[in-house]
Order: sequence, then structure tokens, then C-alpha cells
Amino acid sequence: MKATYHKYSLDFKRPSGTSRGVMTTKETWFIKLKFDDKVGVGECGILRGLSIDDRPDYEAKLKWVCENINSGLEALLNELVAFPSIQFGLETAFKSLESEDPFQLFPSDFTKGEDAIPINGLVWMGAEDFMRKQIKEKIEAGFDCIKLKIGAIDFQTELNILKSIRREFSVSDIELRVDANGAFSPEDALEKLKELSDYQLHSIEQPIKPKQFEEMAKLCDITPLPIALDEELIGVFSKGDKQDVLQTIKPQYIILKPSLVGGFSGSQQWIDSAENLTINWWITSALESNVGLNAISQWTYTLKNKMPQGLGTGSLYTNNFSSPLKVKNGTLRYDLKQPWKFNL
Repeated sequence: MKATYHKYSLDFKRPSGTSRGVMTTKETWFIKLKFDDKVGVGECGILRGLSIDDRPDYEAKLKWVCENINSGLEALLNELVAFPSIQFGLETAFKSLESEDPFQLFPSDFTKGEDAIPINGLVWMGAEDFMRKQIKEKIEAGFDCIKLKIGAIDFQTELNILKSIRREFSVSDIELRVDANGAFSPEDALEKLKELSDYQLHSIEQPIKPKQFEEMAKLCDITPLPIALDEELIGVFSKGDKQDVLQTIKPQYIILKPSLVGGFSGSQQWIDSAENLTINWWITSALESNVGLNAISQWTYTLKNKMPQGLGTGSLYTNNFSSPLKVKNGTLRYDLKQPWKFNL
């Protein structure tokens, strides 16, 4: 077996804002495997400034993986615990190599085009009129679950936006989720959660920065609004540590990004631990190209979680790879009439 890696820069159609700043490009890496006449491809979706494997030796580790590819998947994954995005890329590449079609990784009614995955519509941070415009577009596109990034503009303005949505759309019309990306301080978080809860939100992701276990546990215990852990899961590697985090904090939900938490196997460990504690969960992509999004979506469908998932990021880029993935009426579908165009 031969392995190579390739760097690729994804260009956003428009600058995308979070509480960590505004992104115009997104770096990603691909692993390609060749064995006889078969090819496999996987995406290592690193998020600079967030991924635990945002390290100076990242490319050196990819080179090492390619040089040692014949060690086999299990042995490589054991050596890559601190590099979850490479774990995800490798799992996908091996699955791709084994498949009849390198992009049909988990055959199902989804990949046959016979069923769809409900997803949330993502509204990025920005000026008030820009956020309102996005919300209008998502509702017109058929989404009944909308997720808003909050925490970067004036909080009162964000409350006013939520208020205007609720004035027009009830809870039965639109499910609202918000993602603070750790923007609140432990001192003012509870008060802000109380104000947000007036608008009957489904949940808030990561209200305070991760690794403040005592403060987060207290918030989850008394919150008027369900809390979902996201960044909190990054950098927690062992099965026992995952169990400890969930038992300590007792969140209402966890959100799993395979590129950030150790691929499919790492995500499954989180799911098992959460279900043991009756904690609900859903899956989200982490701004991968359509290659990574394809793998995450197909795997997610097999889990049979009926909640809206966070898989609507494929249309963010000007130079994404053409694929059968298609967002329609608030769902992600697989349109077999649309061919893959992966040219790396």
C-alpha cells in the first residue's frame, strides 16, 4: 500500500464570523491510499486555533503516517491519539479503500437517495442586518431548526434578533439553537442564560470556555436553558476521562465533531458514555470539505438519531469539490445524479 498527503485551502464565499474571529479561508489536508488499482481518500479536517492537534509537527506527523501506512489502521490510530483529525482522515481513507465506490463508505437508504438527514440551518455572526438576512434565507429554504452563533456582537442586539424571530415563529414552527463558543464569563453566564430562555430556545452550546469544570457543572445543574458541550470535549482522549467529564458536568447534550474528537471511534466512545448517563447528543461537521462532510453524513445516518444534525456546511466555499450532497428543505440529501469531482 502507498500513501500520500496533500494540503488544500478552502475559500469561504463570504467571511464567516465566530466569537474566535472571522474566517476567510480554511486549511485542510487529505490522505490518499493506493493498493493495486484501488484508491482511498480521507480528509484530516484541522481547525487552527481550536483543534487539539494544531501543532507545529502536524505535517511531520502526516508524513510519518504515510511512511508507516502498512502498519495497519489499528496500530496507526493507537499512535495518533493526540491527533484526532488525522485519526478521522485515516479511518475514512481505509474505509474508502475497502469500498467498491471510494465515496460510498456506509451504504444505506441515505446513499441510495431514498432518505434524508434533518439538519439545522447555520446563521453566522455579523452585523444585525446580515444576521437577519441569513435567518430569512434559512426560513425560506425550508429549515425548521436554526442555529445562531452568538457572543461576538452586542448581547442586547442578539436578544432583539431572537425576540423578532419568536414574534413571527412559535416553538412549533422553528427550533432555535444558539452557540456561544465560550463567549460568556462564569460570572455573567447564568443571567444571560435566563434572558435567553425567554425565547424558548432548544439549547445553548458551550456558554463558557472549556476546562472550567466546577463552573460548568454548576451552570448545567441550575440552568433554565439546556446546555450542550462542544469545545469541552476536545483533548479528552481516554474512555475513562470521557466518562469522568460527563459525570462531573452532567450536561443536557453533547455535540460531536469527529475531526475534533478522534474520528468515528472516538465519537462512538463519547456516545456510549453519554447514553450510559442518559445524556442526548448530535453530530456536527467541523467545516470540512465535501469529502469529510460526506464521510460524517453517511456515518451519522447509520446512528439513527432523529434530531436535526449540524451537517449543512458544504455550501460555504467557492472551491469545494462537487458531490452528490445536497441541502433541500432543511435536510441533507444524496443526489445520485450529481457526480463527484475530486481532483487532488
